[in-house]
Amino acid sequence: MTKSKYQYVNREISWLQFNARVLQECTDNNVPLIERLRFLGIFSNNLDEFFKVRYATVKRIVDAGKTGKSVLGGEKAKDLLEEITKIAIEQQSRSVEVLKKLVKELEEQNIFLLNETELSEKQGEFVKNYFIQKVSPQLMTIILNDLAEFPMLKDTAAYLAIKMILKGDDRTRQTYEKREKRYALIEIPKGIDRFIELPKEGDRSFIIMLDDVIRYCLDSVFPMFDYRSISAHMIKITRDAELDIDNDLSKSFIEKIYSSVEHRKISDPVRFVYDKAIEKDTLEFLKEKMEVEDTDSVIPGGRYHNKRDYMGFPSLGRTDLMYDKITPLPVKGLSLEGSLLEKIAEKDYLQYTPYHTFSYVIKFLREAALDPKVKAIKITVYRLAKDSQVAACLSNAVKNGKQVTLQIELRARFDEQANIRYAEELQAEGVKLNFGVPGLKVHSKICLIEREEDDDIKRYGFISTGNFNESTARIYTDYTLFTAHEPILKELNKVFDFFETTYKINKYKHLVVSPHYTKKFFKKLINNEIKNAKAGKESFIKIKMNSLTSYEMVDKLYDASNAGVKIQLIVRGICCLVPGIKGMSENIEAISVVDKFLEHPRMFVFCNEGDTKIYISSADFMTRNLVNRVEVGCPIYDEDIKQELLDTFEISWNDNVKARVFNKARNNAYRKNDRPKLRSQFAMYDYYVEKLAPVGQSSQTSSIAEEV
Repeated sequence: MTKSKYQYVNREISWLQFNARVLQECTDNNVPLIERLRFLGIFSNNLDEFFKVRYATVKRIVDAGKTGKSVLGGEKAKDLLEEITKIAIEQQSRSVEVLKKLVKELEEQNIFLLNETELSEKQGEFVKNYFIQKVSPQLMTIILNDLAEFPMLKDTAAYLAIKMILKGDDRTRQTYEKREKRYALIEIPKGIDRFIELPKEGDRSFIIMLDDVIRYCLDSVFPMFDYRSISAHMIKITRDAELDIDNDLSKSFIEKIYSSVEHRKISDPVRFVYDKAIEKDTLEFLKEKMEVEDTDSVIPGGRYHNKRDYMGFPSLGRTDLMYDKITPLPVKGLSLEGSLLEKIAEKDYLQYTPYHTFSYVIKFLREAALDPKVKAIKITVYRLAKDSQVAACLSNAVKNGKQVTLQIELRARFDEQANIRYAEELQAEGVKLNFGVPGLKVHSKICLIEREEDDDIKRYGFISTGNFNESTARIYTDYTLFTAHEPILKELNKVFDFFETTYKINKYKHLVVSPHYTKKFFKKLINNEIKNAKAGKESFIKIKMNSLTSYEMVDKLYDASNAGVKIQLIVRGICCLVPGIKGMSENIEAISVVDKFLEHPRMFVFCNEGDTKIYISSADFMTRNLVNRVEVGCPIYDEDIKQELLDTFEISWNDNVKARVFNKARNNAYRKNDRPKLRSQFAMYDYYVEKLAPVGQSSQTSSIAEEV
């Protein structure tokens, strides 16, 4: 293979490029206006999490005095931090400009965002009333000047940094000279909606942000100070969110995770963002007190931070400015009435949310909880919904005398506290809990039930690419296979046995299980395609996944490309591989689809001399998925489902509206060609509508596409 300076893209840089694609959605006129504002919130939330985790990890390497070249793809950690900060500042600046344009578009739609200087007398009275009734009781205000120790600022909370210039008179001139400036912090309350709707005037809607409500009412906050002038500018910090789990043998695993999550509140800052209009003396005062160095990620921003709150931008009843809600479809041949288990006993079924309803998962668990013949339920959990029906089904099953075993991952990032709560509640109900394997996260998405039939145990189960979460199932695309295939389910039982006896490594003929087999298995399949290509036989690889960061797997795909294997990659997020480089990756094409739904499934397709092999999996080609997690991949044996998966891949692959092309320029260019416009997520819904149409009849897919 010809070496190239384009051989790899650093994973942190590639992640920032992914978030740039999210920001692109804010400027795409194919996206309804209010949805574009919400994408701005997603962009901001993503960036917060990036600094908490990825930036924090690189910073730890620098602080330890190491280069990190071995784990950062040859790039020095110090140089990478500088590059990340530069890109983040550019993106932050871009997001401010995008927001300005979106605000203008809102005005064209008779929706006006007002600040505290633009209120009419009537609106001012409404705001003062609102402040007194709702805001003032929740306001946390700290006067900074005389504090011996600067307060610990909360991670990603937004604060108004206040500077007051006090008045003076001849009698107390010296006192006021010494205490001429007063600094304070006001924490923006999280328990109140950030966007406050003011009374409508005819067909005109008005919104003011909570920050500006506080600015308007500063006199009510500081009546005890006789000031000549007062200013308020927003700041926020982001803290390192990596978990440091102690080795205290006297603590339970839940206690250790809880302690680590609590430590996040006082962990080191990794980013300080401020309103670039803030006075220089105020900024220097804050940096000195907070011990923020210029070498840290200090980022100037706009007037408003925490743009993640735009994810909750109010609808204002303007359905014309939002995506129409779709009705999730049934799976063909699989009714939610009657017994699901009886149908699954006859054949496998594929659920593809959100095009299909997630209700099949809940129905499966509810039926298992009530069926007298079901003796045991085993399930893994990574992220649950806030009010989880899955958890309720498990609790119900215990009450009905079932043996329920739950493998819950307490280290699911940013869901640790929720999972601790569910673990404690379900344990109290009588659910048997497992907390994973030392040194490994359990990321697999699997469920198995055992049912007594004809004096024997019959197994049913499902294997998924996504979490068992009703909330995310509405916006994440994921495959779930329902099956009664006994050889597969016997091996699924081995995975659950591994959680009990972690020292025993099982062998698998059907399932693809990390950390012991996934990398080796997929390398073997790639090598088979290489062998066939060299022999002049048809060979191809089609992969859809979230991220591709393992340099080892990147190199193996490069080897396949150089052997003549045609490779198509659909990678939503991070992609460290660079396609289309002569002598290295000229037979590889790669795209990313970012649209209404978050593309989350993992699917792997290998030509295999015409006997196509297809797998779905919880694992990406990332080092953590291949060697540091328990993941489960599953072969697809049902020919109809194999064809369905190939169809869905082709629909995504042919997208020429929302697909971006990976290339050495790293410019997130939209794919353009002369084919009819195809927006894959809309076309996917049409595809499943068509599958439900009676034989010989065609559904009205064009109108449905408009409604998605």
